[in-house]
Amino acid sequence: MPAPKKTARRALLVASAVVSSLALTAPVSHAAPKPSPSTSPSATPPANMSTVGGERLGQAGTQVNLASGVPVLPKDLTARSWVIADAESGDVLAAHNAHWRLPPASTMKMLFADTVLPKFPKSVEHKVVPSDLADVGSGSSMVGIKEGETYSVHDLWLGVFLRSGNDAVHVLSKMNGGIDNTVKEMNAHAEELQALDTNAVSPDGYDAPHQVSSAYDLTLIARSGLQKKDFREYCSTVTAKFPGSTSKKKGKSVRESFEIQNTNRLLAGDSDIPVYQGIAGVKNGNTTNAGATFTGVAERNGKVLLVTVMNPEKSEHNEVYKETARLFDWGFQAAGKVQPVGELVPPRSAAQASAQPGANDSGQAGGAGDGEKSSKSAVGASAASGSSGIGVALGITGGALVLLAAGAFLINRRWPLPDLVRRRGRS
Repeated sequence: MPAPKKTARRALLVASAVVSSLALTAPVSHAAPKPSPSTSPSATPPANMSTVGGERLGQAGTQVNLASGVPVLPKDLTARSWVIADAESGDVLAAHNAHWRLPPASTMKMLFADTVLPKFPKSVEHKVVPSDLADVGSGSSMVGIKEGETYSVHDLWLGVFLRSGNDAVHVLSKMNGGIDNTVKEMNAHAEELQALDTNAVSPDGYDAPHQVSSAYDLTLIARSGLQKKDFREYCSTVTAKFPGSTSKKKGKSVRESFEIQNTNRLLAGDSDIPVYQGIAGVKNGNTTNAGATFTGVAERNGKVLLVTVMNPEKSEHNEVYKETARLFDWGFQAAGKVQPVGELVPPRSAAQASAQPGANDSGQAGGAGDGEKSSKSAVGASAASGSSGIGVALGITGGALVLLAAGAFLINRRWPLPDLVRRRGRS
């Protein structure tokens, strides 16, 4: 059999097997109760946690299937909760207190972006008024948005992803009908994704009573977001030019700009931590209640992994990134050897669609939610003007796409991660 046909056939078999497993394992009945406004994070892992994704993921402590040939997990992990998963198959390779509901800090912005990003074309402009910024929390991380200045949606998303700017989140939320409406939509989207540990109170992740998520949910949310081309590009951008203030020079209005850098230290590097080989995003966070939180995606040798780490007890500088890097290292060594302990479930509508008789009988996709039309040709996306390190989002070059629930979810053999990660993967 010629190689291309063999590859396509193998992809279809893999995709079909995944879809079949989704139809059999839709976990709605296994969910722990949805957190209510009276629910607060527990001091220790609860005895009964959600079993979305598999029974073992509801158990406290570390879950991993160690066997001959499987590397031992790093011994110096101090996070209260973590998950490592195969981004493409959805297999959870190992986990620790996966469904423990904890404050998420700015990793909540992944849910905000996955919910709101499709609403506005990036070229849309908005003039900031005082009410847009009136309720930004004290001590918030800010990108530096000024009242009376005009910003494009593209500018605002750069502020969200690179600088974790709560000011940018609030402006976008006001454009989206207000904070309350945006939070309502975020919670509805979390429900659709089956991220049932998650309860959003503020769209930016700012500390608020009863605002919780889990390592499992954040991984699930990141996986959903990464299927959007704009999401992938923004979260992989290292540096960009951001609009500053307008001033008069020689009778003309001149708009200054300044450089912003991504606060994801595995992407940008720091004095005590190098850029992680193959890293491509996604989002970090840090607040008093949450401690340090982080979800990352990386690729090596065609394998794409997701890691979420929540609140390391060790107080060393950049500890959340160091523990994430060790989990990535383990995952790339263990992939293909370790038996999974659970799975990242599909959105509720996707699971329902896959369970319908005759659904997707052809195994072909009609199109992707972010505008990618075909698995047969590469889809290029130019790097954003005025930014650096963003790379070109590559099209899916091989394997069949399975489209579930009319464009809501993709399962494919290769994700179109930005060129940035592929260049770094070869370095």
